Amino acid sequence: INAEYMGHFLSVYFFSFAMVSKKSKKASENINSRLQLVVKSGKYSLGFRTSLASLRQGKAKMIIIANNCPPLRKSELEYYAMLAKTSVHHYSGNSVDLGTACGKFFSASAMTIVDPGDSDIIKTIE
Repeated sequence: INAEYMGHFLSVYFFSFAMVSKKSKKASENINSRLQLVVKSGKYSLGFRTSLASLRQGKAKMIIIANNCPPLRKSELEYYAMLAKTSVHHYSGNSVDLGTACGKFFSASAMTIVDPGDSDIIKTIE
């Protein structure tokens, strides 16, 4: 296979998946910047188990669930959030994107915000 052809194929392949509407891209950047502020100044927990624990304890103010979270886990998180009267936000990106938005090098299917800190994420997303 020709290297030039392969390079062109990869650029077309990645470009087709990278195309996102401006509005949704801007909204995700908005949420990502607010998430970074929560990570810097607030209290949060990443991951399914810790999110479930903070929901059970009633400490969570908001839960963010990645779009590739398994359906059973997603419904369990939503059920506990309903019982705890916590707002739920379905993150538009996958678990790798959610982890990256929080400045981590690992994936996270769920995130609970216990204390938003300087961020206004709870007011704006609701």
